[in-house]
Amino acid sequence: MRILLHRGIVVLSCLILLGCVDDELLSPPLADQEQLFKERITDLIGNTESLVLPGEQELSKIPADFRNELSSDKIILGKLLFHETGLALNPKSEIGRGTYSCSSCHIAASAFQSGMQQGMAEGGLGFGFRGENRIMNPEYHPDSVDVQPIRVPTILNAAFQQVVLWNGQFGANGLNTGTEAHWTEGTPKATNHLGFDGLETQAIAGLGVHRMVIDTAMIKNGPYKQLFDQAFPDSPESDRYSRLNAGLSIAAFVRTVLATEAPFQKMLRGESHTMTEEEFKGAFLFYGKAQCYQCHSGPGMNGMDFHALGMNDLSGNRVIGQVDEATKKGRGGFTNNAADDFKFKTPPLYNLRDVSFLGHGSSFTSVREVIEYKNAGTAQNTEVPSDQLSSLFTPLNLSEEEIDQLTLFIENALHDPNLNRYVPEATPMGNCFPNADAQSKIDLGCE
Repeated sequence: MRILLHRGIVVLSCLILLGCVDDELLSPPLADQEQLFKERITDLIGNTESLVLPGEQELSKIPADFRNELSSDKIILGKLLFHETGLALNPKSEIGRGTYSCSSCHIAASAFQSGMQQGMAEGGLGFGFRGENRIMNPEYHPDSVDVQPIRVPTILNAAFQQVVLWNGQFGANGLNTGTEAHWTEGTPKATNHLGFDGLETQAIAGLGVHRMVIDTAMIKNGPYKQLFDQAFPDSPESDRYSRLNAGLSIAAFVRTVLATEAPFQKMLRGESHTMTEEEFKGAFLFYGKAQCYQCHSGPGMNGMDFHALGMNDLSGNRVIGQVDEATKKGRGGFTNNAADDFKFKTPPLYNLRDVSFLGHGSSFTSVREVIEYKNAGTAQNTEVPSDQLSSLFTPLNLSEEEIDQLTLFIENALHDPNLNRYVPEATPMGNCFPNADAQSKIDLGCE
């Protein structure tokens, strides 16, 4: 036996020297891991197809509100409006006019989230690389700055969420059926009465909340007229150039912002060698010991459940304003149901390595920190009663090596390197974007 083994080693060594041995013979082939992983997924959830994101051009496969049919013309218009600082026509201070856009807080380089602990539209100054250097303009009073008391949620893969925001308050259907009593008139939540799903409701309401105006005369006499005409040819001209249609087109665009070029997605679609061995180990943990898939499900890896994980709310020297009690209570702050208190919607997981702050209150600064937190299963927010914590928030018993592997899977395999394809080269009005304040123009190198 020893002689045969020795001869085998000698033969293998000779073959290596002659270049006759494929590298895959020297280590477990990734193809086997891919197949084993797909079998694991099939055993867990029935098939791998349910995890595949549709291509941004496969409009019939992208989840959509039946009252807002997706079309290429509507998506093009929405993409431009989303980045258009020329809509910033209702500022609290005149110096803010024309200086902000939807993309002020949803930045492609930051996974379409804010690069900051707390997103800032009007009243912000500067940009930086990923929007991380934006500060409050010293000419503004804190009460006039457009900030929210919670971290900015991403629009990436948001098509797979029927209700949106951390508390799920936007969206008239699905989980919000029966919550009509909380669609308070005179507040943005009243937009739910239009009957649309979350993304449409948020886009329509958000234009007003974030001090943007769809000026009919400006549209009809400017470069956007033809775009509205093409996107809404069946809409009466008297209603065509409206905030409603602008919101519907922005929502249509948002539905196509999908992380389809992530290595994990490529692997699911049949490409080989898109993930490393360590990333596969992390994937097996995600769909195994760590049980991440129980909450982060579907193509967007988000889920539509609300969980209390005891994470801290926004705090720190750079936070502007106070976090109100309704915001602290998450879903319960919207439904007024004590059983929903401190529960927040499960966020998607793609491109998180581009994000500097995580958790609804920006209380984490890396993916690994969040995994360590969930692994320990101990709440950081002392205001959250222990009996309110999710039954799924328990210690995971992961080793340091397993935490590293799970981090690699989330940071690398779920990272689409080309989100800039969703950013226009310019907008029809020719303005600087995503911001157009004096410092941002310098940071962005535009006029």
